[in-house]
Amino acid sequence: MKPVLNSKYSLAGASMALAVILGGCVAVGTTETAEAETATEEAAVVTEAVEEEVAVVQETVEEAVAEVEEMTAEAKLAAVLAAQPEEVQARFGARNPAETLAFFGVEPGMTVAEALPGGGWYSKILISYLGDEGKLIGAHYPDDLWGKFGFGEEWAATRVERTANWPTQAAEWGVEGAGIASTYLTAMPEDASGQVDAVLFIRALHNLNRFTDEETNYMGDTLSETFRVLKPGGIAGVVQHSGPETNSDEWANGSNGYLKKSAVVAAFEAAGFEYVGSSDVNSNAADVPSEEEFVWRLPPSRSGTEEGTPERAAYDAIGESNRMTLKFRKPA
Repeated sequence: MKPVLNSKYSLAGASMALAVILGGCVAVGTTETAEAETATEEAAVVTEAVEEEVAVVQETVEEAVAEVEEMTAEAKLAAVLAAQPEEVQARFGARNPAETLAFFGVEPGMTVAEALPGGGWYSKILISYLGDEGKLIGAHYPDDLWGKFGFGEEWAATRVERTANWPTQAAEWGVEGAGIASTYLTAMPEDASGQVDAVLFIRALHNLNRFTDEETNYMGDTLSETFRVLKPGGIAGVVQHSGPETNSDEWANGSNGYLKKSAVVAAFEAAGFEYVGSSDVNSNAADVPSEEEFVWRLPPSRSGTEEGTPERAAYDAIGESNRMTLKFRKPA
């Protein structure tokens, strides 16, 4: 039985033998070299094709992993929100924590500073959501700011005491998850430079702005410190009562609770931030205050009107305030 020549190399051998027999002028060494070059070229083509296929597969896998991680974060936040008490969930329709945190890009494992955490409405959500690998820093007004509200020394002293005791208070909530730390907005720790993933200002800017004057630059100092402690590419997220651009700057200086979007964007850009964009998730087009009105006339405060009056009913019909939701980034 004759052998079957089923490879390029066996066929090459047959060709060379035939050339010798026929007295052809093709040299054996030349043919071998040509065949070897052809094989090398074909191998290179195959290698390139395999590399391209591996790159496509790798990109597909990375996209799939990113989707899974995003889904996991979304699912975790949903579970955390579902576990909140009824009185907290009752405010979801006005405060939109899921959509707000998603817009800011807050994820488990991050280090996040929350301005003016107070009684912890957002803090308790964040501690659970950030998880064991995350950290929540309560960032408070400086002590001397409280005395400028005009509510008396005793009232100011209670706020100063709350600030000092906030880490203990937060620990007493018994919420498992992120580590807890505390600082002042205008003077954050020196060793925090470039260590924070996100700083959240949720209805916290108006008092910083209203009390900024020639002696105390609360707003500017806060934004400067925020820029310093954020990582390159870190996010500053703002949710703030939004006043009409047509109202006077004096009215919209924060004393009525409202700030203008243009002024907030300008302040952050002056501090070095990039303006990423805005979301309508917390907007309320029905809230168009005049210059004789302040934000606390609306729910949930309902200040200045009596229950059962037409004025109270009108404000209740508006609902909670119109709020800008803005995202800024520290340049990478």
